[in-house]
Amino acid sequence: MKWMSCVEWVTGVMLSLLVLSAMAAGPDDAKGLWQTAEKDAVIEFKPCADRPAALCGRIVWDKDAGTSADTCGVLIAQLERYDADAWRDGWVYDPRDKKKYKGVLRIKSGDLHIRAFVGVEVLGQTEQLKRVTALPDTPVCKP
Repeated sequence: MKWMSCVEWVTGVMLSLLVLSAMAAGPDDAKGLWQTAEKDAVIEFKPCADRPAALCGRIVWDKDAGTSADTCGVLIAQLERYDADAWRDGWVYDPRDKKKYKGVLRIKSGDLHIRAFVGVEVLGQTEQLKRVTALPDTPVCKP
């Protein structure tokens, strides 16, 4: 009876590890539409047109579309490789201050966390975005 308990315990641990590894984010989890916390923009992440192995993020909806503050079409991220549960080795662009920073992108608990930093990652700022399935109706970014 004691031996069966040990086998059951090991089986339970192995199943738990399989479930956890299946729940871990992968490189494709970042692809799609993501809305900023302020709900003022939606960014689409997908393979870069000129580098299919890299991930690019472009603003596809902006609450200020059609105004002088319009950021529609602005490329805000280009990350070269996926490693250790994050997209890395690239840059992120902040249209508010018009600066490029080093960047890293992770999926945590179903949200996208994009971190911009100078020097080392610990010295940065993270923005959290929520996945959306469609763009808001208005205003519309012109292609």
